[in-house]
Amino acid sequence: MLDRMSETLDYHALNAMLNLYDDEGHIRFDADRMAARQYFLQHVNQNTVFFHSLDEKLDYLVEEGYYEAEVLEAYPRAFLQQIWDAAFKKKFRFPTFLGAFKYYTSYTLKTRDGKRFLERYEDRVVMVALALARGDQDLAMSFMEEILSGRFQPATPTFLNAGKKSRGELISCFLLRLEDNMESIGRGINSALQLSKRGGGVALMLTNIREHGAPIKGIENQSSGVIPIMKLLEDSFSYANQLGARQGAGAVYLNAHHPDILRFLDTKRENADEKIRIKTLSLGVVIPDVTFELAKRNEPMYLFSPHDVEKIYGVPFSEISVTEKYDEMVEDKRIRKTKINARSFFQTLAEIQFESGYPYIMFEDTVNRMNPIDGRITMSNLCSEILQVNEASEYNEDLSYARMGTDISCNLGSLNIAKSMDGRDLGATVEAAIRALTAVSEMSAIDSVPSIRKGNDESHAIGLGQMNLHGFLAREHIHYGSPEGVEFTSVYFATVAYHAIRASCALAKERGESFKGFAASDYASGVFFDKYTERDWLPESDRVAELFDGIALPSRADWAALKADVMEHGLYNRNLQAVPPTGSISYINNSTSSIHPIVSKIEIRKEGKIGRVYYPAAFMNNDNLEYYRDAYEIGPEALIETYAAATEHVDQGLSLTLFFPAEATTRDINRAQILAWKKGIKTIYYVRLRQTALEGTEVEGCVSCTL
Repeated sequence: MLDRMSETLDYHALNAMLNLYDDEGHIRFDADRMAARQYFLQHVNQNTVFFHSLDEKLDYLVEEGYYEAEVLEAYPRAFLQQIWDAAFKKKFRFPTFLGAFKYYTSYTLKTRDGKRFLERYEDRVVMVALALARGDQDLAMSFMEEILSGRFQPATPTFLNAGKKSRGELISCFLLRLEDNMESIGRGINSALQLSKRGGGVALMLTNIREHGAPIKGIENQSSGVIPIMKLLEDSFSYANQLGARQGAGAVYLNAHHPDILRFLDTKRENADEKIRIKTLSLGVVIPDVTFELAKRNEPMYLFSPHDVEKIYGVPFSEISVTEKYDEMVEDKRIRKTKINARSFFQTLAEIQFESGYPYIMFEDTVNRMNPIDGRITMSNLCSEILQVNEASEYNEDLSYARMGTDISCNLGSLNIAKSMDGRDLGATVEAAIRALTAVSEMSAIDSVPSIRKGNDESHAIGLGQMNLHGFLAREHIHYGSPEGVEFTSVYFATVAYHAIRASCALAKERGESFKGFAASDYASGVFFDKYTERDWLPESDRVAELFDGIALPSRADWAALKADVMEHGLYNRNLQAVPPTGSISYINNSTSSIHPIVSKIEIRKEGKIGRVYYPAAFMNNDNLEYYRDAYEIGPEALIETYAAATEHVDQGLSLTLFFPAEATTRDINRAQILAWKKGIKTIYYVRLRQTALEGTEVEGCVSCTL
């Protein structure tokens, strides 16, 4: 009957049937598959420009300024025919309607009037592979295989832009420092505008800015503090809206012991005065260990003037370990300080998160204890997974550089855990991904913000992420957060870490170059490898061993050999892993997002003019629904256990969103924060509470409401 209905219903109506049970109480997964098929028949095929041959297509796209000629000219035409034939021979099909819709709406190359398609999915994959391989035919074929198989998925900026003539940057996001002077603030706002114009999210650190009421040039009560800077940044991101395509996106981070911290948090209150309210800028708080210890002992929490701290210690406030220097700074009468109740601070933090989902949290001491690179990590990014060392710049009065520091860019892409496990050769998949992301770094030169370019050129830093953990575990009939699920996560991430480091070491040998600062890192000293050479990170349970059957896993001896290799030859990439939230790329890759659980068995998206679109969790069918408990049901403890298992093997961070039932209280949020800190979590992204109803309505028989 559904086959007959598909002939009369459009793809949108078929997709909507996914949200309604059939007569036997089953979810209509087949309706969504038919929606994907009808989307092609009714829309994509009719609106795709037809070419008689590959040569005709490529010549047209180059001559009309759609494709970058240099990318194609790096290869013989015979090879181009070979790689395109190989790609289309795989007969790729989108398994979900939203995957196809998302790709053709947001990624594929269109005619300039936006009405007709110039690329199929295979075309986009091949152009990305060719662009990143830069003339290396074997590498291009490898990249195509990994991307088209779904094992590796470049991040949106790379997948969207690579190979196109008129394109944005390949980079996902940027991190900038602001120092306590007008030159740095002015230059920082300009840099944020430049970067936002080019399509990236931008995070800025405010910790070093002197507080509200602090003296300027010895005159008391002159500083306006961090709030006016936040307002300027918010307006800047709103103005730099990427040709109207989307609003610029920004985040600001502030240390918990900054005197403006409560004002900072108040900007996100629902009833905040419009003069201080921050609507679109994301907030992050950097919390050291001592803050938790003070709350535990119910002691006052001192806030220190950044200007005075810099005068006394000769370095910006962000470069001081508050935990190490706390008692010393409390006793030092030269440092202006105020005090608040530590427990009240955490209560306020939870209240703001309860209302707005903000702020993000970075656990400062955990991050720096686990940092293998020389220097301090003082902030994170817009999605809280980038954790890298940056260095302050100094400016002349005309805003030129007196000394150029280094800022941070994020070169991201993610593995699909299920597809990577199915491929049975994790080593090859990880190496291809590392080489692809390194190409993104090497092909990027943000000259408009020289400190960003310098940081990228010196570090070759990348962030290999992961997605589809819940989908994979559910497919294998393992509950998310179960002992087997946590054990799998640990073994998988240890294996990825091994192969990522091995690939970066191979690049260092080939290039004859390591990242700047390698000699002072824990990789060079060998300390980083101690935990891998002192014990095995191999499956302990039969069930997890079964999952890895046929996949080569590194032993202690393998790690010891890698340690010797790295100490001798170095690493090309200063940073290797970072696990982002993954949004659109999860849909086109048929994955559950990142490594967190699903938020709903049938996810509802609002997609432009089409309205509601429904997306079923990867690999879900009517026989395995019990393994698809959503994040609100699973609760924060299981998420924290899972993320802690992964965190141990990730040199940067992981975007961890905590989900709570509708009846949760601020006390529950506080408990989760403390558990995350104790378990060695590095950052917390959003806090989400389940809504009691879908936009205030209940739909009888609706899958999304009742499951």
